[in-house]
Amino acid sequence: MGGFTAIVDYGVGNLKSVTNAMKYLGFETCITSDSAQIERADAVILPGVGAFPDAAERLRGAGLDRVVIAQAEKKPVLGICLGMQLLFDRGEEVRDCDGLGLVPGRVVRMETKYKLPHIGWNSLHFQNDGPIFKGLPEESYVYFVHSFCGVAEREEDVIARTDYGASVVASVRHGNVYGCQFHPEKSGETGLMILKNFGELNR
Repeated sequence: MGGFTAIVDYGVGNLKSVTNAMKYLGFETCITSDSAQIERADAVILPGVGAFPDAAERLRGAGLDRVVIAQAEKKPVLGICLGMQLLFDRGEEVRDCDGLGLVPGRVVRMETKYKLPHIGWNSLHFQNDGPIFKGLPEESYVYFVHSFCGVAEREEDVIARTDYGASVVASVRHGNVYGCQFHPEKSGETGLMILKNFGELNR
């Protein structure tokens, strides 16, 4: 293990703010699209902004899908926003498309009476063990920007929900794989605590 967190660069990530947050917390990071470097890392972050099928195609085109799937067997992987959605089996945004298959379930358009995209601060409701939320009180607020959301096949994989006119999956965990639909890097002290907890999983 190389003592650093690999932040996967596949052309659709909000890389700088995630990197800055991790560096602020004292974690060494490396923005990379190099498979060997991702394999050497002791943790992996998959960020993402944009549409599901474009991101999935970019990951596959660069051969990074296989690398992330393989690393998830061995070390903590965190998907953020679109990065979390890509962890699921399939997505329905624009067209039906395969995800990474690391969390059983699908990504669908949010059904809510409220305006989409969902942009802003919402509180978290914890429901299953999630070490990335260690030390955080119930109803901690985090920052969301999304119109689609994951629907987990197994309720035990859901570690936090939020409410936006409907119950929305805010965070998942399946084995070594974690996902945050919100942006921890834009969620103030709460988000920093989540990233710190993630960074310490493999220490």
